[in-house]
Amino acid sequence: MRTMRVTAELSFPPGFRWGVSTSAYQIEGAVAEGGRGPSTWDTFCAEPGRVLNGETGAVACDHYHRYAEDVALMRELGVDTYRFSFSWPRIQPDGTGPGNAAGLDFYDRLIDTLLGAGIQPAPTLYHWDTPQALEDAGGWLSRDITDRFADYASMLAARFADRVPMWITINEPMVITLMGYSLGAHAPGKQLMFDALPVAHHQLLAHGRAVQALRAGGAQNIGIASNHAPTWPASDSAADVEAAGLYDNLINWLFADPVLLGKYPSGFEAAMPGPVEDDLKVISTPLDWFGINHYAPASVGAATGEADTAATDGIPLPPGLPFEPKELAGYDRTDFGWPIVPDAFGEILRTFKQRYGDRLPPIYITENGCAINDVPVDGVVDDQRRIAYLDGYLRSLRSAIDDGADVRGYFQWSLLDNFEWAAGYSQRFGLVHVDFETLERTPKASYHWLRDVIAQHRG
Repeated sequence: MRTMRVTAELSFPPGFRWGVSTSAYQIEGAVAEGGRGPSTWDTFCAEPGRVLNGETGAVACDHYHRYAEDVALMRELGVDTYRFSFSWPRIQPDGTGPGNAAGLDFYDRLIDTLLGAGIQPAPTLYHWDTPQALEDAGGWLSRDITDRFADYASMLAARFADRVPMWITINEPMVITLMGYSLGAHAPGKQLMFDALPVAHHQLLAHGRAVQALRAGGAQNIGIASNHAPTWPASDSAADVEAAGLYDNLINWLFADPVLLGKYPSGFEAAMPGPVEDDLKVISTPLDWFGINHYAPASVGAATGEADTAATDGIPLPPGLPFEPKELAGYDRTDFGWPIVPDAFGEILRTFKQRYGDRLPPIYITENGCAINDVPVDGVVDDQRRIAYLDGYLRSLRSAIDDGADVRGYFQWSLLDNFEWAAGYSQRFGLVHVDFETLERTPKASYHWLRDVIAQHRG
């Protein structure tokens, strides 16, 4: 196995934190154990044609039973922080009422094991697995879910604030809005198009209410994990520039401006439900840090009927949209078809600094990684393309830090190969290969490379 050498230039400021990220439905399995209730993803996976090959997260990586093994892998990797998510239906099977003792006990064990290994737990309250009972009552289209989410946050703070030093409210509200409720490609599978905008507002309001509930319960160091990337016009034409601007507002600034500025981009506030001005005061409750998940930029132009479906994970877009993703030519791609553009990473960080100025708190990179589907050969996963990807993106990150971006840490997606939502088990994002038949874990060449980067950082 030939692992790329870690060069001296790949270094980060003192105190920079290194971590890995996962989410509950993608790795835990045990969907019917320990009192866990059904989630929207259990329901979605059971519907024919929703997930590639009819695969589900019923077993996934079996992290529910193998968490100690996975913590040992993190300890050997040398990370400071583990970003995982609480499973809302494991803690509140119906999304309401008292906590499920077995579910809370599982996270007690996980948190205590992490702390015993010298790893800081950084849990996300919500990573897309809505209790099905709440979806049946209206889900994120209903304002009532923000009350339920605030109660859930209070319960978690009461149980874990004494041991958890870093908290994340919601993961990627854009994806639930777009993929779950607008296009129907993720749970709960609704195709509401622009009528899904209330989903964005209710998630952001739930975020703000959760920040307040967590703080009231003694939790500190709170942020959100929101996905962001540059939008580039497909050409200099006025039509393409206008289309790209609308897309940029819809994908990026609709989910950051309310949190950081207390307002929606122009034209969006009128589409939001409820007392919007009052809600924005809650949504913009000051954060201790802002989390950016970053993968790839988008090239966008006016609609012509020639959308690049690779930009939408193969999902065909409905007719009538005022924009469409275009092929971003000239770049290598991951095995998921996403373009590999390290410079875009630095660009979005510089854009955030310019757009928000003093309103921007410190940043953590809460996700970044790539699908490279190499498998073991003679017991070795020699994923050199992932190493090259990480090397390029980390260098772009360091360049942005040198230009003044206040980035405090980097959490790689993901520790383990896992259930990749509608793509099932076809895409491997992990530093550790998982055999989904035997559940055997095999650290890849990229795992050893990143371990060396982290060790070098610590001197």
